[in-house]
Amino acid sequence: MRKVNPNLSEFLRVCNELLSERTAKGHAFSVIDSRERSERMIQEYVTDIPGIDQVIDDEIYTSGYNVPVRIFNPNSSLALPVLLYLHGGGHMLDSVKAYDPICRKMAIATQHIVVAPEYRLAPENPYPANVEDTCAVARGVWASLSRHKIDYQKLLSVAGDSAGGSLSATLSHIAQFDTGIYIDKQVLIYPCVDYTAGCQSYQKNGKGYFLEAEKCYWFFEKYFRDGQCRKSASPLYMDFTQRLPKTLVITAEFCPLCDEGKFYFERVRSVGAHAEYIHFEGVIHGFLNVEDLLKDICAEAYEKIGRFLNS
Repeated sequence: MRKVNPNLSEFLRVCNELLSERTAKGHAFSVIDSRERSERMIQEYVTDIPGIDQVIDDEIYTSGYNVPVRIFNPNSSLALPVLLYLHGGGHMLDSVKAYDPICRKMAIATQHIVVAPEYRLAPENPYPANVEDTCAVARGVWASLSRHKIDYQKLLSVAGDSAGGSLSATLSHIAQFDTGIYIDKQVLIYPCVDYTAGCQSYQKNGKGYFLEAEKCYWFFEKYFRDGQCRKSASPLYMDFTQRLPKTLVITAEFCPLCDEGKFYFERVRSVGAHAEYIHFEGVIHGFLNVEDLLKDICAEAYEKIGRFLNS
């Protein structure tokens, strides 16, 4: 029998009451309001902000948009591998600033230099702007680290949650055919990999569990221009070969994106590439962003990500 983690009960009750009130008043989703609410939530529920050896802000230069990045180095005395971390937020919300504590924890747990790009957001910059930014950072990360005299191993992995999981998977698919980008491993945390929203978990988990199916549809409408093919932009329907990086997919039981994450894992495995799958029961999409309610589960997730990246 399915059961939501009791530590989430009050959080979900408040979320559902607020949504019901807004719906009754006829309030539509708003870009600015959604951004404010999301950033406030992370500030409220991710309050453990660990110290870290080195934090540096930089820009990675491209022909169209110079991508701001924040570099988190957990141990400047060692040459560490590098992890590109792409934040979530439906391609519309959140920022490196909001994800600063999560990136710190990721760097410490994985003992990787984490590079977090401030990729462009929709609706101001619709698809494929953030894909272009992600590829540019993957190509330019070494010059940035060298410019700041940071010791590193030239070994790049990528990780991201939700929309950041989509960008991570898209980068990994591009890297199969682009000799200028090499990705060693990828970690997809409750990823959005199917913009057609055709999986059953949209119906099963799409109401009452924080991330509403209707909110997902709204994100997609803002992310894509009219006429753009959402299926071809979906990592689940891209080419899968043995050149894909070693893959870890993490899903949450009460998440609308749960099924597509598992299907992605199965497709990676079906072509003979290395794939691992972890499913967290009782929790919702975005559980890393409400860490104070789920400390043990979040600690387990960080530990398992670190173990995978260092295996």
